[in-house]
Amino acid sequence: MQYDPGRFKEYFEHQMTYAAGFRRNVARYRNSVALIDPPSGRTWTYAELGADVERCAVLLAARGVGRGDRVMYQLFNGPEFALLYLATQRLGAISVPVNYRLAPGETAHILRDSEPRVLIVDAECAAAAAQALESADVRPALLTVGAAEVPAGWEDFAEALAQAAGTPPDLPADFSIYEETTRLYTSGTTGMPKGVALPSIAEVMSAHDVIMHFPLSPTDRTLNMTPWFHRGGLHSGGPTPAFYIGAGVVPLRSFSPGTVLDWVGEYGLTFLIGAPTTLEMIAAEQEKQPRELGTLKGIVTMGAPLDRAAALRYQELLTPRIFNGYGTTEAFWNTFLRPEDLPARAGTAGRSCTDDDVAVVKIFPDRRGRPEELAAQDGTEAGEVIMRSPKSGYSYVNLPAVEEEKFHDGWLYPGDMATWDEDGFVTILGRKDDMIISGGENIHPVQVEGVLAEHPGVLDAVAVGLPDEHWGQRVVAYVIRSGDASPVDAGAAADDLDAFCLAHPGLADFKRPRAYRFVDEVPVTATGKKMHFRLAETAAADLAAGNFTVPGAGAVPGAQRTAAAEPTAAAE
Repeated sequence: MQYDPGRFKEYFEHQMTYAAGFRRNVARYRNSVALIDPPSGRTWTYAELGADVERCAVLLAARGVGRGDRVMYQLFNGPEFALLYLATQRLGAISVPVNYRLAPGETAHILRDSEPRVLIVDAECAAAAAQALESADVRPALLTVGAAEVPAGWEDFAEALAQAAGTPPDLPADFSIYEETTRLYTSGTTGMPKGVALPSIAEVMSAHDVIMHFPLSPTDRTLNMTPWFHRGGLHSGGPTPAFYIGAGVVPLRSFSPGTVLDWVGEYGLTFLIGAPTTLEMIAAEQEKQPRELGTLKGIVTMGAPLDRAAALRYQELLTPRIFNGYGTTEAFWNTFLRPEDLPARAGTAGRSCTDDDVAVVKIFPDRRGRPEELAAQDGTEAGEVIMRSPKSGYSYVNLPAVEEEKFHDGWLYPGDMATWDEDGFVTILGRKDDMIISGGENIHPVQVEGVLAEHPGVLDAVAVGLPDEHWGQRVVAYVIRSGDASPVDAGAAADDLDAFCLAHPGLADFKRPRAYRFVDEVPVTATGKKMHFRLAETAAADLAAGNFTVPGAGAVPGAQRTAAAEPTAAAE
């Protein structure tokens, strides 16, 4: 009998989905711990989690969810998030986990863009979600999670889950690993979130990547310190790899360094995952009040390079096994810095992951560099880092123009500048665009500037990121006041703008500027484009000279800036 590749392809496409991987673990690890919820004290075995996932799938199907339908949820890390993520996989539907920090206008944009069949929000987010629904022309079934009073027209998720009975429909027999199963929203060139479509195979490959690189095993127990609605929260030690390998997950609703360290011993955690800001905070807490961390096999961070001094400190205080990943929402992480690379390679982003190709290509003024047009591997010549990966989504929802901007001939061009050396170690220099990253969150200046421009006293504005040791960056703004603006002092003007941003439905609180400098002009190119990088270069000097005004504090001399200027976003 001749080998028939078509038969293998058919089996692979239909039986190697993420849902199939979880189903196998429900059988083979039925008595192993899958999920621990510290607030409630409840523990789920894989058999118990599998049963609740079936109930959740029944709940969703009863509200019209089937293959390809979107289920949107704004939830903190917790059991409900895990159930919805797994239940949508079970039905062949599409999970749309959304940032619970978004302003109502941003949430409304995602509602219109994804048109979910069901919307589930934490009770804390219900008021903002209701406001978003008023301006979005969609009518999903509505459920809330939590003890707060349920708004009129909304169902209580816990009650609905308890009442769900029966068997959910089978995953369609022709469901393919190439069908979309998760949609994550990330900031785009317009400043509004854009949807990254991830097929089941990308989720499986993301799980495999983590399983290989940690390595992660069925005996491990993970805690991700970042929100699961991020790719780094969901796929790097969060639900995706843990439930695919049969490991245990401990959700963390709100970040507290002391809580994280206490739970290492209490729950036998083996891997912690988080942004660099959270790693620094747990290191400081461990230095102040040491805990026993003997169960830890490693701590994984992402989003910023580890310098040599920080790497050595973390290895001494926390665990010798410190990892650092670099990547994007579109393609997960694509380079990885491993413990054996430290401290000699500290400061780099590591080199390409097992299944990925990463290159640094030359920069040209009128076109993108092609994959074969490589920058010198001398650690000096700057170029644009590009990658191709089986973990990547290769499209944006409803945005074909932006898709062409980022994806080209199978490669992702994320817009980061870098150098690389002869061994393939990549060092990230900064972004080609002007994205501000604060507390692990992406903030695009265009969105902030657009909101400021709506204020009657603002003629123009430029938002830039000011370096911040704690949060990476915080947002500050250079503002040109309009000609008819009343001649008030800088402190009053800053207070007025801050109140305006806080009240604006299109701007999340963590994105608002924390300080203002009022100027007569801002640098622009010959074609009138704002030169963000010029102001970013001078922002630190301006702050030190007392040229910025902090709302509620007046002009801030450099010596007072740390106490006066709040961080942009809280690490939750």
